[in-house]
This record gives sequence, structure tokens and C-alpha cells, in this order.
Amino acid sequence: MTTALLVPASSAGSVDDAVGGLTGLSGALARFIAWIGEPGVFVATVLETVVPPIPSEVTLPLAGFIAAQGGMSLVLALVAATLGSVVGALALYGVGRAFGEERAVTWMAKVPFVDREEVQHAVDWFHRHGGASVFVGRLLPGVRSLVSVPAGTTRMPLVRFVLLTAAGSLLWNGLLVGGGYALGSQFERVEQYAGYVDYLFVAVVAVVLVLFVRSRVQRARRRGGSLEDAL
Repeated sequence: MTTALLVPASSAGSVDDAVGGLTGLSGALARFIAWIGEPGVFVATVLETVVPPIPSEVTLPLAGFIAAQGGMSLVLALVAATLGSVVGALALYGVGRAFGEERAVTWMAKVPFVDREEVQHAVDWFHRHGGASVFVGRLLPGVRSLVSVPAGTTRMPLVRFVLLTAAGSLLWNGLLVGGGYALGSQFERVEQYAGYVDYLFVAVVAVVLVLFVRSRVQRARRRGGSLEDAL
């Protein structure tokens, strides 16, 4: 497997320049990915999923940038990121399944930088929208990781959970890794504009949810049910 350790000198210099411009937790993860390669992408994505404050919006575009410089395989980077998302989601699914909703919410609220309100919001959102929220939730900030907890507490079928998580994660990770790859030498713009990606996805998901709720309401009316039954 090709890693960042095998990057040609000129490419390695470009990678070092980009990594050197990042500070704090983002910079630490960036240097970790640049050093280890695809396995680093996997580890960073697992951590991002289990500890929500870790920013995939920075680390995954960096993986794409390193791939563009020849430091790793673009396809393997995307596979590693998606596998990491699934593994991290399974860990949170296991927490929910093992402890139940109330204890799982309490436990997750003790994770640094995670508020109980955020966890409860993800739980409520799952209960409102059901299994589809596992796929859509991977595209939403604040729900992306935590939606796995109520999926576990309700004992959602594991195969369905994995498939929906993998599909949503592949879409999200593909956008970020592909964005870093496309930017190439313009990587410094990633950190500047990464925040706008969340807003874009919120808008897209809002439209999807409106159409979803509309279809549920129409189905309930055809069956003679109430609006509450539809939702």
C-alpha cells in the first residue's frame, strides 16, 4: 500500500507546506494522516465518528490533497474513510444497544464537547424519521455521529444499519476527499471554505426531508390516518 512516506521530494514538500499551515487538533490529525497514509485516514475517521468535535471537514480533504500529490491512493483513502465511519458508528450503536436510551444519552453527554441536548436532539430526530435518519444523518452536523446511538437503543437490524451508514458515509466522505483532491495545490482554501459544506448539505437534506414528510402525509391520508400517524 502506498503511503505518504513514499511521496516524491517535490510532492512531500507540498504536503509538508499544507500540513504546516494547520494548527491544534486539526493539525495533529493532518500530520498523522500525512505520516501513516491510508491507515491514518481510517483511524482519523473512527475518531471523528466517536468524538464528534474532531473535524472531518479538514482531515478528509487533506487525505484527498495527499492523494493528489501522489502520497496515497484516492480510492483507498475513500474506502478507509468509509470503513472508519462504519466502525465508529458501530461503536456508538453498541453503546445504545448495551445501555438503553436513557443511560446511553447520559453516558454520551459525558464525552468532552458533547452536550446532552445534542444527544437528545439526535435521539428525537431518529424517533421522528426512523431508519432513513441513519442515512440522512450522516450528512447533518450535530446528528452525523450521534444518530447511531438511538439506532442501537431501538435495536435496528444490524445489516440495515451498516448499509445505511456506509451509504451516507460514502457520500459525505466522497465529497470531502474528492474536494481535497480537486483543490490540489489550492488546499489552503479547504479550511477557509469547509464550513460552507455543512450549510449546503443542510439545505439539500431539508429539501429531502420535506419531500419525505410530504409523501408520508399523502400516504396517511390515503389510508385514512392522521397527521400524527404519518410523522
